[in-house]
Amino acid sequence: MQIRLIVAGKPALAYAKTGVEEYLKRLSRFGGHEMQVIKAGDRDDVSNRLLERSQGCFRIALDERGECLTTRRFAEKLESLEMRGDVKTVAFLIGAADGHNEELRKKCDLVLTLSPFTLQHELALLVLLEQLYRVASLKSGSPYHRD
Repeated sequence: MQIRLIVAGKPALAYAKTGVEEYLKRLSRFGGHEMQVIKAGDRDDVSNRLLERSQGCFRIALDERGECLTTRRFAEKLESLEMRGDVKTVAFLIGAADGHNEELRKKCDLVLTLSPFTLQHELALLVLLEQLYRVASLKSGSPYHRD
């Protein structure tokens, strides 16, 4: 199963750039992870571009109104999608500063939150990448994650 992160705008903040590069490098050892950047803009334009780019994928929107999972539960959710057989690509959708519109949230298969706090979109991307790395390391038996 492929993991695709579709994000609005390249990370501009230094800490985000560095962190995103680091976790993409770490994830490259596990394969199957890619990040696509779309042009930032207003909520509706970005939401439409995210939906267009994620056609045919199992869509997961990151939104503060979404379901909150533990790392273990997140790993289980991804594993169950992988075991289904009909899910070839999971697309995580991260909007720009204005977030997602209602249409995008309705068209997604799952809406997740990374925190009950509203997170700046570059920080959300970095947190998601770290969690994806954590899940990959759990799956591989690496001692990175500790309960």
